[in-house]
Amino acid sequence: MTGNTHQITPFMHVADFERALRFLTETLGFTAFFNDGGYAYLEREGAGLRLLQNSDPAELGVPHGGFAYYIDVRDQPYGQRELMIRAPDGNLIVFGASIEP
Repeated sequence: MTGNTHQITPFMHVADFERALRFLTETLGFTAFFNDGGYAYLEREGAGLRLLQNSDPAELGVPHGGFAYYIDVRDQPYGQRELMIRAPDGNLIVFGASIEP
Protein backbone atom coordinates (compact mmCIF):
# COMPACT_ATOMS: atom_id res chain seq x y z
CA MET A 1 0.00 0.00 0.00
CA THR A 2 1.34 3.41 -0.89
CA GLY A 3 0.25 6.72 0.54
CA ASN A 4 1.05 10.37 0.79
CA THR A 5 2.86 10.27 4.13
CA HIS A 6 6.36 11.63 3.67
CA GLN A 7 7.69 12.13 7.21
CA ILE A 8 6.72 13.07 10.74
CA THR A 9 8.12 16.30 12.14
CA PRO A 10 7.22 16.99 15.77
CA PHE A 11 6.61 20.49 17.12
CA MET A 12 8.77 21.55 20.06
CA HIS A 13 7.00 24.35 21.95
CA VAL A 14 9.48 26.62 23.74
CA ALA A 15 9.27 29.76 25.84
CA ASP A 16 12.62 31.15 24.59
CA PHE A 17 12.65 30.66 20.83
CA GLU A 18 16.08 32.18 20.09
CA ARG A 19 17.79 30.22 22.86
CA ALA A 20 16.25 26.95 21.65
CA LEU A 21 17.13 27.73 18.03
CA ARG A 22 20.78 28.42 18.93
CA PHE A 23 20.96 25.19 20.95
CA LEU A 24 19.50 23.07 18.16
CA THR A 25 21.64 24.61 15.40
CA GLU A 26 24.94 25.37 17.16
CA THR A 27 25.06 22.50 19.66
CA LEU A 28 23.11 19.69 17.96
CA GLY A 29 23.92 20.56 14.34
CA PHE A 30 20.43 21.11 12.94
CA THR A 31 20.01 23.47 9.98
CA ALA A 32 17.18 26.01 10.00
CA PHE A 33 15.61 25.86 6.53
CA PHE A 34 12.89 28.32 7.53
CA ASN A 35 12.85 30.83 10.39
CA ASP A 36 10.37 33.66 10.89
CA GLY A 37 11.44 34.52 14.44
CA GLY A 38 8.71 32.57 16.19
CA TYR A 39 8.54 29.43 14.10
CA ALA A 40 11.34 27.47 12.45
CA TYR A 41 11.66 24.29 10.46
CA LEU A 42 14.94 22.49 11.12
CA GLU A 43 16.57 19.36 9.73
CA ARG A 44 19.58 17.25 10.47
CA GLU A 45 20.46 14.46 8.06
CA GLY A 46 16.84 14.11 6.94
CA ALA A 47 15.25 14.28 10.42
CA GLY A 48 12.89 17.24 10.70
CA LEU A 49 11.82 19.26 13.74
CA ARG A 50 9.50 22.27 14.01
CA LEU A 51 10.25 24.86 16.68
CA LEU A 52 7.43 27.10 17.91
CA GLN A 53 7.54 30.08 20.28
CA ASN A 54 4.85 29.61 22.92
CA SER A 55 4.60 31.75 26.05
CA ASP A 56 1.53 30.04 27.50
CA PRO A 57 2.77 28.02 30.52
CA ALA A 58 -0.28 25.74 30.26
CA GLU A 59 0.86 24.61 26.79
CA LEU A 60 4.58 24.16 27.45
CA GLY A 61 6.01 20.79 28.29
CA VAL A 62 6.81 20.15 31.93
CA PRO A 63 10.44 19.05 32.30
CA HIS A 64 10.41 15.45 33.49
CA GLY A 65 12.35 12.24 33.12
CA GLY A 66 10.43 11.13 30.04
CA PHE A 67 10.92 12.36 26.52
CA ALA A 68 8.89 13.32 23.46
CA TYR A 69 11.63 13.46 20.81
CA TYR A 70 13.40 10.26 19.82
CA ILE A 71 15.62 10.47 16.74
CA ASP A 72 16.76 7.13 15.32
CA VAL A 73 20.36 7.12 14.07
CA ARG A 74 22.77 4.56 12.58
CA ASP A 75 25.55 3.15 14.73
CA GLN A 76 27.73 0.11 15.24
CA PRO A 77 26.04 -3.28 14.76
CA TYR A 78 26.41 -4.18 18.44
CA GLY A 79 24.68 -2.98 21.58
CA GLN A 80 22.18 -0.18 22.06
CA ARG A 81 23.37 3.35 21.60
CA GLU A 82 21.40 6.25 23.06
CA LEU A 83 22.35 9.85 23.67
CA MET A 84 19.96 11.87 25.83
CA ILE A 85 20.29 15.64 25.77
CA ARG A 86 18.28 18.03 27.94
CA ALA A 87 17.53 21.20 25.96
CA PRO A 88 17.76 24.55 27.80
CA ASP A 89 13.95 24.74 28.17
CA GLY A 90 13.75 21.28 29.76
CA ASN A 91 12.76 19.21 26.70
CA LEU A 92 14.59 15.90 26.53
CA ILE A 93 15.82 14.91 23.06
CA VAL A 94 17.02 11.33 22.57
CA PHE A 95 19.14 10.02 19.69
CA GLY A 96 19.07 6.22 19.44
CA ALA A 97 20.32 3.38 17.25
CA SER A 98 18.65 -0.01 17.00
CA ILE A 99 20.35 -3.21 18.11
CA GLU A 100 21.30 -5.66 15.37
CA PRO A 101 20.34 -9.27 16.23
